[in-house]
Amino acid sequence: MKVTGFLLSGGSTILGLVLLIGLWRMGDGFIGKLTAFLSGPKAEPKVDVRSVVIKQVQDASELTTAIFTMEAVVPTQQDATMGSFVIGTTKLLYIAHGQVRAGVDLSQISPESIVVEGDRLRLKLPAPKLLDSKVDVNRSSVYDYNRGTLGLGPDVGTTLQTLAQQKALAKIVETACNEGILTKASERARFVVGQLVKVPPYKEVVIESTPPGECRPLPE
Repeated sequence: MKVTGFLLSGGSTILGLVLLIGLWRMGDGFIGKLTAFLSGPKAEPKVDVRSVVIKQVQDASELTTAIFTMEAVVPTQQDATMGSFVIGTTKLLYIAHGQVRAGVDLSQISPESIVVEGDRLRLKLPAPKLLDSKVDVNRSSVYDYNRGTLGLGPDVGTTLQTLAQQKALAKIVETACNEGILTKASERARFVVGQLVKVPPYKEVVIESTPPGECRPLPE
């Protein structure tokens, strides 16, 4: 029994040496094939194209594509009364420089805004809107302030100036809307976003616009 155990042990040792020598002769080629077999085929990486597009455009957030500037001359006045009689009138003439910005809010783009059609990518933009409107107080000024011949008009310069700025801004926004600022913003947004969105696998990226809604002043 002892002899048999020794022979079996010795045979196993010799077999192990033969296998090691065989593997050594096969070299790196065998090791590489074995590794490839064990690891199996590599899965193709998957990319959510819609999330890529959303990331590209949302980095721009609110995209201004149209700016309207205008100068407005606004007269304001206020009477001083005694009973039902006007005893004096204060007049203020204000020259306002204003600006209105319009564009699209790219943060409103969602996965539902993007459609994949074969090798074509279709992106629908949100409707254009007014993004900002303001009177540039540094470029605006009071052209004339007059409390009447005897100075009997009320001393309300600050009040009249504030009123003039409000009236000027409303006039500037109204004019910008009448000049089609939202339509221009929509047209330019299509071009700008078309240059912004680049998705290599797709041969064509189609940018669609949403018709503008009502053009009205921003809420204060």
